[in-house]
Amino acid sequence: HWIHPDTGQMVLQSSPFVFNGATFNLNSYVGHTFQLRELPGKKSGVCGDAGEEMTCRTDMVSVSENDEQVVLIKKGVVAIHQDDKTRARDTAGELMTYCRESAKTNLQGSNLTGEATTKVLDEMAECIEESVAKKLAEANEEVVFQAKIRKEIAEKWENYTCADLEVESSKPKEKSVWVNRNEYRRYNVGKFLDRDEAKIHVIENFITAEECEAMESAAEPRLHRASVADESGGSKFSEARKAMQAGIKVRWELEHKSDPIAVLSRRVYDYTNYATGYGLEEFGQEDLMSIQYFGKNYESGEEPDRYTPHCDGDCNGLKHKDGGRVATMVMYCKIPDEGGATQFRNSGIHIKPNFGMATFFSYMGSDGMMDTGFTEHSGCPVTKGDKKIVTQWMRYGVDKDNHWTSWNTMGVKHSEAYND
Repeated sequence: HWIHPDTGQMVLQSSPFVFNGATFNLNSYVGHTFQLRELPGKKSGVCGDAGEEMTCRTDMVSVSENDEQVVLIKKGVVAIHQDDKTRARDTAGELMTYCRESAKTNLQGSNLTGEATTKVLDEMAECIEESVAKKLAEANEEVVFQAKIRKEIAEKWENYTCADLEVESSKPKEKSVWVNRNEYRRYNVGKFLDRDEAKIHVIENFITAEECEAMESAAEPRLHRASVADESGGSKFSEARKAMQAGIKVRWELEHKSDPIAVLSRRVYDYTNYATGYGLEEFGQEDLMSIQYFGKNYESGEEPDRYTPHCDGDCNGLKHKDGGRVATMVMYCKIPDEGGATQFRNSGIHIKPNFGMATFFSYMGSDGMMDTGFTEHSGCPVTKGDKKIVTQWMRYGVDKDNHWTSWNTMGVKHSEAYND
């Protein structure tokens, strides 16, 4: 039974029994608590084991934030809750026990001189090192194997979900509320992925109609064809990215006058720092970008406007390059009649946008290591109507003296910093 956190009501989850030796799959949220309850035997009509007090036994289990959770119900209705971290601890404990017993055996057979003791300790350390190295090698091999399969499946999954216009958005794994203290407003947040080095969140009603109109008006005379990074540190046009875009410089001096673009940009940085702890400031950052995709191109026989799978920053699992991108906020101002969903294919996340919502994703961990591809994303083809978004790419390591243009598109810093 699920235990309602407010009322304490017991809500049956099984239908109705979980028989001895059976497996029962349960989808739930972090923090939910369940009661496991023994039922009377079908033949005996009583609970408990022969010779024991015949009362129906219970145990409790709560869903943690760890992965690969399994609850084993042992004899006597004793719940053993296992997950990836408990298994790792158990494995480490087994290795330590094996090496400790080997050391004890060697000590018992020695005369306990300083030299003999040092030798035994060295052998124990070597035992642990070799055992851990073997387990790490096995784990890395499994990670590489699983990643390869995941990416192969992701390619097929993306094509299917983009083509099927009836596919619904993925469901968040966790829901929360963000309180923006600068505006005294509350925002509903859906967390689809919340790893240290890779987060994907959706925030409802993040951008207002006034802010969308201000961005579109500012962008109108500046729209030009969107480009992508090339192999030499510059940029180029590519069919992989068919869209029009315009960078809009934020006039921070008007923030105190409630300038809609400045207010919007401040909200972006407030949420990013709340979600990641990066401590980013607006100085030296990229401009807000107005990006527009047009369905008329597809309707006239051209290839549809879209953005094929890519990472906004490095997604190679290596150390962050100073001045490189670490987070992105995509805000939706106009929703097309067909197409235009945002895909995170390696994470199995499909987001069909609504007006005003925002998709946030970050790709640098607290240790400075980059994502390994979970935030790789794409924009599905726009086949009817227009899609208009506002995007903010955010960088770590920029400031007033080190503007984002101090680095080329390969993350290599130019010899001279650019100053406004």
